[in-house]
This record gives sequence, C-alpha cells and structure tokens, in this order.
Amino acid sequence: MSKIKEAFSDKKAFIPFITCGDPDLETTKKCVIEMVKNGASIIELGIPFSDPTAEGPVIQEANMRALSAGTTTDKIFDMVVELRKEVSIPLAFMTYANVVYSYGSERFIKKCSEIGMDGLILPDVPYEEKEEFSEICEKYEIDLISLIAPTSNDRIAKIAGDAKGFLYIVSSLGVTGMRSEINTDLESMVALVRENSDIPCAIGFGISKPEQAAKMAAISDGAIIGSAIVKIVAEYGKDAPEHVGEFVRSVREALDR
Repeated sequence: MSKIKEAFSDKKAFIPFITCGDPDLETTKKCVIEMVKNGASIIELGIPFSDPTAEGPVIQEANMRALSAGTTTDKIFDMVVELRKEVSIPLAFMTYANVVYSYGSERFIKKCSEIGMDGLILPDVPYEEKEEFSEICEKYEIDLISLIAPTSNDRIAKIAGDAKGFLYIVSSLGVTGMRSEINTDLESMVALVRENSDIPCAIGFGISKPEQAAKMAAISDGAIIGSAIVKIVAEYGKDAPEHVGEFVRSVREALDR
C-alpha cells in the first residue's frame, strides 16, 4: 500500500502546501518541520515555475520570490534530503509538466524516488496525456496524483478508477486562492468516486479557514490548503515557521473535532 494512501487510514487527512524557496529554502524546511509537528498528514512541496497556470496571485507571487532567490529544482532536492533526516510523513511535489520535462522526466522521477519523495502532482497534465509520466512514476514507485474538477463529469469514474495515492478534488473552477464560500456540488463528485474506486479523496482550491477545511473533510477524506499558508509565509518571511505551525494546528484540531 502506498504511504500516501496509508496517511488516510486512521483519520481525516490534512494536506498543507508550501512554495519551496519562498523566501528561502531554509525557511521552507523549518515550515515543513513545524507542519509535521502540528499534525499535517502529507505535505505538498511546490517547485516554483515561471508560468504557474493553475495558481492565483498569492502562489504566483511566491513562485516569483522563490525564483528570484535563486531556488532551483536541484536545490529543492537537496532540501528534501535534509528534511528526510527528520520527517517521515509522505511528501509530494506539486509542479508543472515543463519543470519535469526540462529536467528530463525519467531523471526527475528517479531522483524523487532516491531522495524519498512519495508523490507527484502535475495540475497542467490532462488525464488523457498522463501516460508518459505515469509509466515512469510506476517504475520508480512514485504516486502520480490525479485531479478531478467540477467539469470532469463523465470522466470522473475513469480518472478515479486508476488513480494513485489519493484523488485531488478541485473544489471550484478557476485558479487556486482563498474563497469565502464554495458552492460546487462536491458531495455528488465524491459519491461518484466512491462508486468507482476505494481511493481516498481530498478537496483543495479555495479552502482558507479551519472551519472550511472541516466542512470539506466531512464530505471527503481530507482537506488541502495552499494559498492561506503561502500568505502567512509572505507576511512573516523568515519568521513564518512558528505562525505556519499554529495555523496547521488550528486546522488539525478542526478536522479532529
């Protein structure tokens, strides 16, 4: 059983996201350690990219800051090697096809496996085109996480059927960011997944408060939060780790209530 899938076995999963290298990789590393201490189940590590199409302004700006600070894929790999001395929970990279391509897909995915990564999320790769990545991921035992959106409709059953790790349910159309309310009929999306697979599913995009996370986790197996955390890092810079830890703890408590 994959480590990612296992992370859902005893309670609702909380999956925080952070952009690596904003403001620097040392701060990212400290934030990850605080997230683990405060109850994160799986952590998504964003590899910065110059044209992050799925992201709203908060994460776009974090990508720019990270790239300006000289963050590279290799430096992020080195940080993960350091992290793995202290952190045992599953880690997944979230990035764009271009980042993987330009590194060399096989070289990138093999490296993920060597440094102890568990999953890979590529939001700009449609289900129909994932084959070229999924075969390499299987070879190196990396879960290629599939996403389903409110527009996936008749494809949901098919995507759920061969999903790995967990299924990332995109709560609303558009880019990532904080929303005051989420109006998508997520219950029926989750029901359709359940009919076709035993894969755990977590809801992301637009969740910014502990109460919202608890609501989303109540209808699925977990909640994903990105922009709200990236915003804390933007506000506090190198002093962010403690504040990120507090936020993660507040979400974990809401999910466990």
